[in-house]
Amino acid sequence: MKDIFKGELVRLSAVDHEELGKAYAVWNRDSEFTRFLDARMVSLRSAKSISSFFEKETSEALPNAPYFAIRALEDNRLLGDIGLFVVNNWTPRDAFVGIGIGNRNDWSKGYGSDAMKIILRFAFTELNLRRVTLNVFEYNPRAIRSYEKTGFRHEGRMRNALLRNGKRWDMFYMGILREEWMEMNP
Repeated sequence: MKDIFKGELVRLSAVDHEELGKAYAVWNRDSEFTRFLDARMVSLRSAKSISSFFEKETSEALPNAPYFAIRALEDNRLLGDIGLFVVNNWTPRDAFVGIGIGNRNDWSKGYGSDAMKIILRFAFTELNLRRVTLNVFEYNPRAIRSYEKTGFRHEGRMRNALLRNGKRWDMFYMGILREEWMEMNP
C-alpha cells in the first residue's frame, strides 16, 4: 500500500511549531508571498509570535483541522504548509483547504501541486469528505493553474473583494467533489 502522506516531490509531515514560526518570520518579509496567502493586511510578526499562533490554532482545532508541514523529498527541507478545515464532520462532509509554499525559489516547481494531490487523497480516502473548497485571488494565476491541474473547478467569484496597490481584484472560489477526484485517480 502506498504511503498516504508521500507524493512524487514532497511529503507531508507533522508540524514543528517553532520551525514553522521561524520559517514564516522569514517568508512573511516577502509581501508577494503574504498577499498570495491571505486577504488580510500585510504585517510582520516575530518567529515566537507566529509559533505561538500555530501552536494554539492547531491544538484547539484538531481533529476538525488536520494541518501538515510540506517537505521536499530530495532533502527534507521545509517548503511550506497545508491544512484542511472540515466544516461539518457528519453532513455535508465539506472542507476548505489552504496551502502556502514559502520561499519564492521553490515556486513553480510542482511542490504545491504535489502537496495538493496528497491532501486531496487524504481528504477523500481517509476523512471520507465529499467536497474540498478553496479560495484564490485573481492576481495569482500560477496558483489557479495549479489548482485546475489537480482537479479543482471554478465555482464562483467575489467581485472586487480585495484592494491591492490601488486596484480592486476578484476572489475566486474553486472546488472538487469526491467523484471528480475518483475519476482522476482510479
